[in-house]
Amino acid sequence: MTAEHQRLADANAHQAPWRKFGPYLSERQWGTVREDYSADGQAWGYCTHDMARSYAYRWGEDGLAGVSDDQQLLCLSLGLWNGQDPILKERLFGLSGPEGNHGEDVKEVYYYLDNLPTHSYQKLLYKYPQQAFPYAWLVEENARRNRAQPEFELLDTAIFQGNRYFDVCVEYAKVEPTDLLMQISVSNRGPEAATVHVLPQLWFRNTWAWGHDPYRPLLEATQNGQAIAAEHQGLGGLCLYCGQAPDLLFCDNETNTQRLYGAPSRSGGKHFKDGINDYVVQGSRAAVNPAQTGTKAAAHYVLTLAAGATHTVRVRLGPPNLTEPFEDFDQLVRQRRHEADEYYAALQADLVSEDARRVQRQAWAGMLWSKQFYYYDVPEWLAGDPATPPPPAARQHGRNAGWKHLNNADIISMPDKWEYPWYAAWDLAFHCVPLAQLDAGFAKHQLRLLCQDWYMHPNGQLPAYEWNLSDTNPPVHAWATWRVYKMDQKQHDGSGDLDFLATVFHRLLLNFTWWVNRKDRSGRNVFEGGFLGLDNIGLFDRSAPLLPGSYIEQADGTAWVAMYALNMMRIALELAQTRPVYQDLASKFFEHFLYIAGAMTNMGDGDLDLWDEKDEFYYDVLHTPEHGRQFLRTRSLVGLIPLFAVEVLDDEVLKSVPQFVARLNWFLANRPYLASLVSRWQQPGQGDAHLLSLLRGHRMKCLLARALDEAEFLSDYGIRSLSKYHQDHPCRLLYGGRDLSLGYEPGESETDLFGGNSNWRGPVWLPTNFLLIESLQRFHHYYGDEFKVEYPTRSGQYSTLLEIADALSGRLTKLFLRNEAGERPALGPDQHLQHDPHFRDYLLFHEYFHGDTGQGLGASHQTGWTGLIAKLLQPRS
Repeated sequence: MTAEHQRLADANAHQAPWRKFGPYLSERQWGTVREDYSADGQAWGYCTHDMARSYAYRWGEDGLAGVSDDQQLLCLSLGLWNGQDPILKERLFGLSGPEGNHGEDVKEVYYYLDNLPTHSYQKLLYKYPQQAFPYAWLVEENARRNRAQPEFELLDTAIFQGNRYFDVCVEYAKVEPTDLLMQISVSNRGPEAATVHVLPQLWFRNTWAWGHDPYRPLLEATQNGQAIAAEHQGLGGLCLYCGQAPDLLFCDNETNTQRLYGAPSRSGGKHFKDGINDYVVQGSRAAVNPAQTGTKAAAHYVLTLAAGATHTVRVRLGPPNLTEPFEDFDQLVRQRRHEADEYYAALQADLVSEDARRVQRQAWAGMLWSKQFYYYDVPEWLAGDPATPPPPAARQHGRNAGWKHLNNADIISMPDKWEYPWYAAWDLAFHCVPLAQLDAGFAKHQLRLLCQDWYMHPNGQLPAYEWNLSDTNPPVHAWATWRVYKMDQKQHDGSGDLDFLATVFHRLLLNFTWWVNRKDRSGRNVFEGGFLGLDNIGLFDRSAPLLPGSYIEQADGTAWVAMYALNMMRIALELAQTRPVYQDLASKFFEHFLYIAGAMTNMGDGDLDLWDEKDEFYYDVLHTPEHGRQFLRTRSLVGLIPLFAVEVLDDEVLKSVPQFVARLNWFLANRPYLASLVSRWQQPGQGDAHLLSLLRGHRMKCLLARALDEAEFLSDYGIRSLSKYHQDHPCRLLYGGRDLSLGYEPGESETDLFGGNSNWRGPVWLPTNFLLIESLQRFHHYYGDEFKVEYPTRSGQYSTLLEIADALSGRLTKLFLRNEAGERPALGPDQHLQHDPHFRDYLLFHEYFHGDTGQGLGASHQTGWTGLIAKLLQPRS
């Protein structure tokens, strides 16, 4: 057992709080829904990046390369100034949704390089230009560009030309759970000497200004000005020890109302949140407190580095009264680095390629760095705070007003720390799979968390995301629960956590019932659900109200619920192995799956079938008073998702659940029209396996023929979200007086649906590819090696479904691995990123990937579900 495995075991046994401090500090709190108290719900404009340095946040904090405790009472992060910028670099800069020509986007260059599950070692690299940061240029140029043009990025400004930048490497190493070393190594990559200001910053989240709790913590200089004492009733006493005798600067984490609103401070204070910025950048000595006390502080280092030189700054946040805080600092950092190498060597023992190990480890690092403290108490947010002006009356009937039960204050896996500093229900489900490779305890906690009373709506709905908690995400929570359970079981030599499985299962019974009652308009087991996480994949916004009398029956919504029913049936059968009462629930979900299969497969009623015999594909169906029922003929993932609803049961499982088998046999005997729809249920397959699928053999082959066609869905880098067929044959629809059109868009979105910052009209997305690969593996488990299909379509070459699943995994991993030219397709055409020795081995895990070239697009650090690449890189066992 490695040292990190031991720390994890101690943390899970509640013997040592190794997870108490971690990378829980967001990189953007400005522009979030939680900080929005506007009348019109325009969050991007209520608190902007420019305001952020002066605005005391209500619900969370942000910082550069930062950490905090698990309630974000105390934060530690990095500030930088190159002597040229108009502001201190305390947080990441990016464009808001309305500013970007493709929606919001971070405009910085940084990388998550390493992290451990207990965060006992963490490493991040930030590239800081030596010239003035081009804030205005980035805003103006992106505003000038239209949707047909690419985003204008920081690298496009040529600000890194001539290597005139600093590599700022930030490492954290824990001595004990609440004793943290911070090492900042600054390297001058430029050709001449350059000066940089380095400011480790320590501050308390403002919990005292809102009229709920007047307790005010304190920071003050101690040890003859060489350390900062931190006293908080929730944390006790801590001390930030600062090596090399920097200047200590103090202010208060309070809003500078004079700068923001032209009004004096209500508290009568004089030293505001932006005091350290004003002191360093503007030379305003009055902006910091000469008494060296406050609620925000910084250690100010001024470094002049020769060309190629590196200088290291060391601080330590630990217990008070350490007499030699830096005596063993270097040795401890080296030790934690070594322990990180040991831990990952054990996990990656089966990976031969050094490059694959690098990619996987950085993917995991991004997953762990994106664990965030998330605080959102909807009743308080709606009502406003006693010490602040009340929100507009319209707020009580606006965004999230129907979620008054929701009160979140937890560490949650985020899609990323800048563009998505909030959780999304279906994103989180996918996150849990690669997280379970590292820390199954945390993954299980995440899945339980969303099912708790203070998350799940009383009606059974899971919260979608903070912009609209009532939106509908695909129901993949049961799938993730089963996957994490099996991974955890394998890690514990076959001993599964049945209590976890039962707990989540019981809560998901409520959620499944919500789907059945709320999303099945006609009670015919054909489901809706809105955009279902696929943003702009349709001709119009499927979540928006349609014209009177119109409605959509969704192929993907129906297939997702069918998959959900099978997932719940499989969990119930597992629980029934030791708790026979669950056999009855397994029967319920088996029967519900059959009814959905019947609805999708035309039980003699042409008004129900979502399968188009002409195109041999599944489509959404639009009902209108004028035209009745019509297929929406977009060849997209919507029509491939029925492949995901597949389960294989072995005879060994069935022998242990006789009541389930008896009920199943009765049902099949007495409902022959449904029994005939189940793919080969009564015909044992490979190894006496039984198959449950929405697709009989013919329809499965038809869908795979399209999915595996390089002229349609199959790209060099995985399955596209929309068929390339639509490049020359756009789908058109006359609806509501508008001529709607949808074409193949392999790169950035050309429409502003959902803000336009993501695109499902052609690019490759990891999560849906991952589900398809798993489905092919399950189909193979039933059909065996004798069943082969043409791969690629029209190639004349035939492969087993397992071989195709492996080949698709290989196409996806090609996105990140160096090819024969030494380039990584995901990094795109930029030669700096591809070949510069200070860039080429640093990975970005984008939201999605160009359908033809594989270039990473969308959110650049959305390791969230793109982190699934870590699981795909692991050899299949």
